[in-house]
Parts: sequence; structure tokens; C-alpha cells
Amino acid sequence: MANFYTDIPELKFHLNNAMMERICELKERGYRDKDQYDYAPQDYADALDSYDKVLEITGEITADVIAANAEGVDAEGPHCANGRVEYASGTKQNLDAMVKAGLNGMTMPRRFGGLNFPITPYTMCAEIVAAADAGFGNIWSLQDCIETLYEFGNEDQHSRFIPRICAGETMSMDLTEPDAGSDLQSVMLKATYDEANNCWRLNGVKRFITNGDADLHLVLARSEEGTRDGRGLSMFIYDKRDGGVNVRRIENKLGIHGSPTCELVYKNARAELCGDRKLGLIKYVMALMNGARLGIAAQSVGLSQAAYNEALAYAKDRKQFGKAIIEFPAVYDMLSIIKAKLDAGRALLYQTARYVDIYKALDDIARERKLTPEERQEQKKYAKLADAFTPLAKGMNSEYANQNAYDCIQVHGGSGFMLEYACQRIYRDARITSIYEGTTQLQTVAAIRYVTNGAYLATLRDYEQIPCSAGMQPLLERIKAMTDKFEACTNLVKESGNQELHDFMARRLYEMAAVCVMSHLIVQDATRAPEMFTQSAKIYVNYAEAEVAKHSTFIQAFNPEDLAGYRK
Repeated sequence: MANFYTDIPELKFHLNNAMMERICELKERGYRDKDQYDYAPQDYADALDSYDKVLEITGEITADVIAANAEGVDAEGPHCANGRVEYASGTKQNLDAMVKAGLNGMTMPRRFGGLNFPITPYTMCAEIVAAADAGFGNIWSLQDCIETLYEFGNEDQHSRFIPRICAGETMSMDLTEPDAGSDLQSVMLKATYDEANNCWRLNGVKRFITNGDADLHLVLARSEEGTRDGRGLSMFIYDKRDGGVNVRRIENKLGIHGSPTCELVYKNARAELCGDRKLGLIKYVMALMNGARLGIAAQSVGLSQAAYNEALAYAKDRKQFGKAIIEFPAVYDMLSIIKAKLDAGRALLYQTARYVDIYKALDDIARERKLTPEERQEQKKYAKLADAFTPLAKGMNSEYANQNAYDCIQVHGGSGFMLEYACQRIYRDARITSIYEGTTQLQTVAAIRYVTNGAYLATLRDYEQIPCSAGMQPLLERIKAMTDKFEACTNLVKESGNQELHDFMARRLYEMAAVCVMSHLIVQDATRAPEMFTQSAKIYVNYAEAEVAKHSTFIQAFNPEDLAGYRK
């Protein structure tokens, strides 16, 4: 019987990373819950076993229920009537199965009914679900919004809202508006304080809201009258039970059909402040978006896995000219590149997730007690790494998901253009990943300061000091040469003193940094598990080397005077 976890041994490999021991120690506070909760782990081995078992359950439900419903959900989609959303019948079955299995509020503390899982195994669950149905993945994984409420809400809000999410209620983050997409500082949904009822009232419109008829919403709204920038925005909690918000319509989308993307109308909706006023965009949405971007990176890796599965199965089965098409170089070249991008992208995803785990666990500990100087240093280190790696993980994996879905259809040939094959759904679903939760262009904006301040270069040089196997040593030397080119190009752009040239070259420098990082990570993985990753390491480094050479040639040869021609 298929299982979307046990059938992918690479997932268990990443679960067993050496950093997980420190993550578990921090998350479990020295395993202090073991005397209070019978399902709390006794030690590190017990914690890993618990994650493994939950991942196996997730993989089983994904195969038996979510994957089985995927095509029907894609065809039916959600419905909107009388201002409310009704999920597709298959989506309801999916949610029911996940709730009954206890797979909600996974990262929340046990005192609220959660599993107290680190981000890393939760992210694996998100990848697994997305490999079957990326649209349903959006609905289920939006439970991650509770992380922001947990981080910035007060104890009363924790006690009222977190147990509901752990019990299976849904969430949404209501940020964008008709005139405020990527430019969130232009949000104008109005928040006014109702003195008589001791609450806030929200009025206005939100657009492109994923799972917009959810039970609980985190809402970005303008609380400071007369302001027009990010300093006038606050974060609010809206509870659907209080009424005041209607779904005007569900968007008719290219893909992720199971996920209702809504336009919402707020009419004097009762809400409560989350955290402090004026920090909605500056602090809270940034935290919310970083979590969402890691989630889209996981969704993208799941889609890449789905594309690889479909392409490989078809290539083995389809015969032309008397043999299976997988035997033709043009086909196995595409398959090998899909797999190499998948493995390298997954390595980046879980390295990022582990960085996030450590700094978030230390942040949480800091709410209970003062961190030691060593812990503060550790927190600062991993917060910086997480902030630098998140835009790489989201941007590159979403681009790879699109490329891999494209190549999956190409492997299918004419059949890939037919609606009865799953590859067309994967292709449509993948397209949004490089757009929502910040386009790849915005991921470049988020990452470029780590290019110019030398943070990526320093990390790459640190990676060069990590021992690798004799078989991987030649690849490591080539990655060092790639990094030299990245450094030279970065210096050339910086030394120009031309801000427009800096912005113009940012995407190329971003990609050079990313493929160098992923090359190191896949070489490290191949050192630990050569039987699993050697081929992908060789193929990916070949691919990455060509990408670095391409960008280096462009940057080195470019004349800044030619910028004028690009503006036309």
C-alpha cells in the first residue's frame, strides 16, 4: 500500500539530521513534559520515534484519502452561497481525516492540545500533503498562522484560540487588498476602537485571501487615523463566530482549485488587537510571512516530488520505437535534472527549517526565563541564518516546482496536454508558488542584503570547511570555484556604485548564491548517504556550475550604459 512518507526515504534522512538533537532538547525543555503527558517523549530517541510515527500516519492518510480525492476536488472546487464558503466534498473528507488523526496544532504546546512538534517534522507533513493536493495543503497548513498568535498574542488569547486550532478549526491571514498586493504598507482596511463594547471594529475589503472563510483570521488593518504607511497598521484577530465578514466571491483560478481564494467584505466586524498597535506590518506580518514562505517552499518541494513521480512512472511505462522512453537520453536527462533539483531544493528546505527551529525555540524559552550569554549568541546566529535562507528556500523551490512540472508534461508528450493525466494539475498548481507569499522578485529583494553584506559568502566559506567523502571532494573543489565567481561578481556590482545596476543584477546574484548553497548541501547529503544522493549531487553540481557561469558571463560583460535599453 502506498505511503507518501515511507515511500520517500529522503524524508526520513532529513528527519535524522544531527541538528535535530539540539532542536528536540530546546523544544522539549529537557523533556520536562514526560511526567505530565503520557504522549510526551522521554528522550531524543523517543521524540524522533514520535515524529516518525506521525509522519507515517500523515503519509498513509495522504495516500488513501487526499490523493484519492485530488482529481475530484480539482474538478468540483469550493462553492460560495449567501456569503459563506462550502468546501468540495473531497476537501471535507480530507479535513475530517486529518482532524480525527490529531494532525492539527502540531507545533503548539501540549497544554493547549498540540503535539509540541518542531517546525521541521511539521514542514515534512506539509510537503507530504502538498505532493498529493497542493490546494488542500493550503487549507490544512494555514494552521501555521497560530504560530504568530502564539508568539505575539497574550495569555488570554492563547487560552481561547489555540485549543480551537488544535481541535481542528481553520485559519487564514487577511493581508492583501484590491489596491495593496505586494505593497502591504498601502493596506487601508479601517480599524476603529468601539469604546462602548470594548472592542475594535473592522471595515473594508480584502482580496485574494486563501481559505478566506476560515474560523479564525489574522487581519492587517489601519488602526491609526490619518496615516498612509506601514507605521499605521496593526494586527487583529477576527473570530468568524462574531460575524460581520462575508465572502463576496471565490476567485476563478488557474490552479489550486480546492483552496478557496476569497474576496471578503468587512462590515463593522468585531475584532481584538493582537500584540501592540502600529507593529502589524513592521513586526507581526514579517513573522507571519516568513512562516508562510517556508510553507510555500514545502508545498513547492511536494509539487516537485509529485512531478517526478508522474514523469518517472510514465517514462517507464510508455514505449516508443520498441523500448520504454526512459531509455532515451533526451528523456532520462529531463528526469535526472528534475530529481537533482528536487533533492537539492529539499536539502535547502530542511536546512532552513532547522535554522528556524533553533531560533524560535530559544525565542520561546526567552519568554520563560533569561537566556544565557551562550544561548543569546546561538539565538542570534540562527535567527540571522533563518532570515537569510528563507527567501532562498521559497524563491528557488517555487521556481524549481514550475520547471519540474513543465518538464513532467514534456516527458508525457501529447498525453501531458490531456486533462486525464495528473501532470496538468501539478503544472497548474505549481504556477502560483512563485507568486503568492511574495513573488520570486520579492524574495530577491529580501535576500539581496545578505549578498551585499557578505553573509551568504561567509556561510559558503564555512561550508567549505565541512569534511566530505573522497568521492565528493572533486565536486567540493568545483563549488569553491563557483563561489569565487559569485564573490567576484558581487564585488563588481558593489564597486560600480550604481544602484540601478545593483537592482538589475540582484536576481542573478541571488541565484548564484542559492545554487552554491544547494550544491554544498547536496554534497553534504551525498557524503552521509552516498547510495541516496551521489547521482543527484553530481548532476546538480553540473547544473549549478552552468548556472553560475551563465550569470557570471552576463555580469562581467554587461555595460551599465545598456540599462537604458531594458527600460523600453
